[in-house]
Amino acid sequence: MMPLKKKRRIQVIVLAAAALALSTGLIGYAMQDGINFFRSPTQIAAEPPAPNEVFRIGGLVEDGTLVRGQGETITFRVTDGGASIPVSYKGVLPDLFEEGQGMVGQGRYVDGTFQATEILAKHDESYMPKEVVDALKEQGVYVDPNAPEAGHQPAPVTN
Repeated sequence: MMPLKKKRRIQVIVLAAAALALSTGLIGYAMQDGINFFRSPTQIAAEPPAPNEVFRIGGLVEDGTLVRGQGETITFRVTDGGASIPVSYKGVLPDLFEEGQGMVGQGRYVDGTFQATEILAKHDESYMPKEVVDALKEQGVYVDPNAPEAGHQPAPVTN
């Protein structure tokens, strides 16, 4: 027969393991709607996601494609240099949103058009989201705005 102290310790360990497993499962279930994957235009063109899947797209707003329609609807194309995806958005665009600049949108890809529910634009002239930079580098299109060949001289180092 097992001593009472040892039996109680095993019961506490089993109960703690069950509580940990239950809480992990509940957290995973709660975060299910909050996890949005990033895709580049090239990835979307190669393998279109399901119409009910919410994800993020990022790239550069293609020059000459920004059209402000009747009411609040805005359409444009986003590109990473390898593919171009049409985007439709109803709402007010951020102040810094413009053609040729980086953007990230969240929404769904329905009938060949990304229907955005949220649009984010760059913060300043040198900022671009990491996902967008990675996608542009993968396509060989990215130019570092701080590189000397981009017209900027590096800041002098002072000791």
